[in-house]
Amino acid sequence: MALRADDISINTIIGSGSFLTGDIKVNGFVRVDGDIKGNLETDGNAMIGDNARLHGNLTAKSVIIGGIILGDVHAVESVRLLSNSVVLGDIISHKVQIDEKAVFHGHCISIKDNERYESETEKYLQSTAIKKKVTL
Repeated sequence: MALRADDISINTIIGSGSFLTGDIKVNGFVRVDGDIKGNLETDGNAMIGDNARLHGNLTAKSVIIGGIILGDVHAVESVRLLSNSVVLGDIISHKVQIDEKAVFHGHCISIKDNERYESETEKYLQSTAIKKKVTL
């Protein structure tokens, strides 16, 4: 697998002290050090800084989390929760690493085999979609 230039250099920065409301979709590597109330989606990697807060779902290729996420994290390649991170939501990824003292409260799907991963992810997403419609 070849690395894209987007995998290394940061394309988008949401700086400390920034507050954004609404869903955000960006290309490439994104770093968040501010606050977002809405979903964040990228086709590249994402880094959530130590003082960042995301109140919404995060979708990326891989994610490193140092701050707080109140929502689900879906990263096909990997998710890493650093020691001062908090995730209150579900995690779906091929590889999940949770450092000591990190806080995670939710469900986790972490399966290395791609075919089984896709199958289980689809079942889970259908199940959560049905639950959301029922509870509305």
